[in-house]
Amino acid sequence: MSDCTRDCSTCGENCADRRTESPFQIKPLREGCRVSRVYGVVSGKGGVGKSMVTSQLAVSMQRRGCRTAVLDADITGPSIPRAFGVHEKAMSDGDAIFPVETSTGIQLMSVNLLLENETDPVIWRGPVIGSVVQQFWGDVLWQDVDYMFVDMPPGTGDVALNVFQTLPVDGVIIVASPQELVGMVVEKAVKMAQLMNIPVVGLVENMSYLTCPDCGRKIFLFGEGRTEEAAARYGVPLLARMPIEPELAALMDRGDIESFQGEWLQGAVDALLQD
Repeated sequence: MSDCTRDCSTCGENCADRRTESPFQIKPLREGCRVSRVYGVVSGKGGVGKSMVTSQLAVSMQRRGCRTAVLDADITGPSIPRAFGVHEKAMSDGDAIFPVETSTGIQLMSVNLLLENETDPVIWRGPVIGSVVQQFWGDVLWQDVDYMFVDMPPGTGDVALNVFQTLPVDGVIIVASPQELVGMVVEKAVKMAQLMNIPVVGLVENMSYLTCPDCGRKIFLFGEGRTEEAAARYGVPLLARMPIEPELAALMDRGDIESFQGEWLQGAVDALLQD
């Protein structure tokens, strides 16, 4: 439904997206807000480029004509505002918070948009961090969002549990790199999603290869096929293989990720549009 608020407790419609199976208390959106689909971008460990993948997914989906948003749930290590070059503070009317929009209209909410200084550390305990994530969902005036991507913290700790238990997550995309531990890392992420009854849309392999600048040959620095084997082992589709691309890192550092060029994530976008 185009006017869906994701609060099934107040709705009498028997639509395909109705959520009656969740044993958790899904926090409702504010009145007048709409978020149609929510996808968590997760990883079993840090340093695999999860925020970069999240940013590119939002940009790619926006380029397909969908209204997108990013909820930065990595409270202690937020990087989404920097990727989009957003340094202004989120405004509030005293009751609700307004998301900050990027140059192409992607709606963002991150703790860095609320701190007095971007470099201030967030030294909070788990329950406090979890309540902030809930506020980002229920107290922010999200406007007509077709696809929201939740940039999750690495691992399977309190914040990930809180997101899965209180937000209406439609599925997760797992980001991994092709090192030796990838099988174990993917398994942890898959099992957590299964325990939370959240569908796994697929797997994105980041830092998959390096393209030779002279001959164009793909050089698999960490070996070829490991992530593909792990995906097959756990019955998870391999949606994309992203290269080691210095220009992408430079765009993130410059806050200009919306200018990236590349078709690596089109398979992931297609899967989300068909989900």
